[in-house]
Amino acid sequence: MNDEFLKSLKNIEAPEPSGAARTRALDAAMAAFDAAQAEESEKNQKKNSESAQGGGTAARLRSITSRWKRNWTMDIRVPLGATVAALLVVPMGWYFLNQTALTPVELSMPSLPPITSADGAGEMEVANVQTRQAQEFPTAPAAIPAPVAESLGNVAMEQTAASPTFSSAPMPAGGFARTGLYETKAGDGDRFTAFDEGGVKLTANEPVSTFSIDVDTTSYAYMRRVLEMGQIPPADAIRVEELINYFSYDYPAPEAGGAPFLPTIAVHPSPWNAESRLVHIGIRAQDVDISEVPPANLVFLIDTSGSMDEPDRLPLLKRAFALLVNELSADDTVSIVTYAGAAGVVLEPTSGAEKRKILAALENLQPGGSTAGAQGIEAAYRLAQDAMIEGGTNRVLLATDGDFNVGISDPDGLERLIEGERRKGIFLSVLGFGMGNYNDATMQSLAQAGNGTAAYIDSFSEARKVLVEELGGTLLMVAKDVKVQVEFNPAAVSEYRLIGYETRALNREDFNNDAVDAGDVGAGHSVTAIYEIVPAGARGSVDPLRYGENAAAPALGEDDEFGFLKIRYKAPDSEVSQLIEAPIPVAGQYRAIADAPQDMRFATAVAAFGQKLRGSGHLAAMSWDDIRALALFARGEDASGRRSEFLRLVDIAASLD
Repeated sequence: MNDEFLKSLKNIEAPEPSGAARTRALDAAMAAFDAAQAEESEKNQKKNSESAQGGGTAARLRSITSRWKRNWTMDIRVPLGATVAALLVVPMGWYFLNQTALTPVELSMPSLPPITSADGAGEMEVANVQTRQAQEFPTAPAAIPAPVAESLGNVAMEQTAASPTFSSAPMPAGGFARTGLYETKAGDGDRFTAFDEGGVKLTANEPVSTFSIDVDTTSYAYMRRVLEMGQIPPADAIRVEELINYFSYDYPAPEAGGAPFLPTIAVHPSPWNAESRLVHIGIRAQDVDISEVPPANLVFLIDTSGSMDEPDRLPLLKRAFALLVNELSADDTVSIVTYAGAAGVVLEPTSGAEKRKILAALENLQPGGSTAGAQGIEAAYRLAQDAMIEGGTNRVLLATDGDFNVGISDPDGLERLIEGERRKGIFLSVLGFGMGNYNDATMQSLAQAGNGTAAYIDSFSEARKVLVEELGGTLLMVAKDVKVQVEFNPAAVSEYRLIGYETRALNREDFNNDAVDAGDVGAGHSVTAIYEIVPAGARGSVDPLRYGENAAAPALGEDDEFGFLKIRYKAPDSEVSQLIEAPIPVAGQYRAIADAPQDMRFATAVAAFGQKLRGSGHLAAMSWDDIRALALFARGEDASGRRSEFLRLVDIAASLD
């Protein structure tokens, strides 16, 4: 190569940059970042926990192999000629290493891009996620194909090229599954309220079912994070109703000036049991424009203890609250209290117009010390009382990993404190962060005591959902102490079971007792409950008694009822409940699941998914492919991309089973 040749090269026009190459480069960079973050999180979990976090010799080998392969493919750069030569001499062993069924799938953690205070740069992540989901899951037909509708229990449908299939085996008892080369429990050190799956009730013996509604979404976000780490969540972390209610459903909204919500009821065949039916009960509160929400007095109660010194805890928390601050007006006020060893007031009540001041106070927070949670709550309530807005929203937002280990750590003591402040008109909502010492049990009890919601923030996208998209529901309560009671008709229903709501069960007499606390509904919230029923005369799980009444069940007429629904609620400023009633008619039930409304079919798929993750025996006849098929053809337009994301989670769960 001579100098003249080199000089001639400067006159050559460079080709246009390749969009595909740019996309590959961006994806590679994101993968490298996610891998580094996951590795750092793994190290920190091991540092803060006495027990191994999904450890084991095989796990260590897997992580080393994965990093070695990633570095080989991403970091080595060689000239074009050398690349061609290398491709010609690559050993076949390397090819087989990448093709073997034992090669673990790389599952990336959600990325956490930087955010500025007001320019909305963080929304780029949401847009990118939606774009990738739209490419992976093309628009599906509006209705379930006939073969699926005829028998979802034995569904056999051809998947699209962009939708991989997985064979599945029965879930091991207890909700844990094999994860590649070793068995593990995700989030060792995390604490959840233990509960058994709700059982089948004989209508003749126990015709009435009573429970409190639940609009929390903690379980879904935690489940998603664990699955994306390549593990099956512990069974007690799966509250099926919170998975169902993570999604919004287009139930009819009430008219302005009337009741805060109206029930929507539908009955259709069950996809996992040909003998049973599913009864859907849905309510949706009226949407409100954020400009119509009364002024808010908010106190950010932020855990800055040493356990929050993780990328997915305090740094993510700061960016989450920054999103909320950007939505506030000059009529709103914000205070900030931190707790770590001792509580401290970081920001006195400040107008929402002073965003720069509020954001600077957030940015200056640093982790360190032990967790004096009770002291922080007491200080937060003092500030909330000082800035009380009559007729407005007065709420403490507690953000923590739930590790209360100094002060009043007894949940009962904290609940009594929070219940007293609730009676004064100051409510409490809880935002959870992190894994390894996440105390879900305490956070759920505190949120319920404070007439608030509990959410788990595992990513910037989830922070945006909770604190921006659902801000009206977070700040404006439209009904409190909402209870549901269903009386089933023994002549029409032989057995029933409520899917989920195990931790929200109430006694029959609690329904009319206005002193018994229950869940609350915010503006725009939708709530769904699903019962599985066995019509009289169909084969149930319990044989009829030999010496009981064995007369054949009469045929049900169009005027008969499966049951009767009652809903009690209180207006936000009242302590006296009001009643909504509606029959569950036999007439109008859907004869095929394909005929049921799209939202109800999707909710059914989510209910099946949650039960299967828990290892429920009721889902033995329904495979992951069945669940995916039902969800795919009930996805709809999916503007948010969350239903497409659910399909991806089904695929991950299937691959781990």
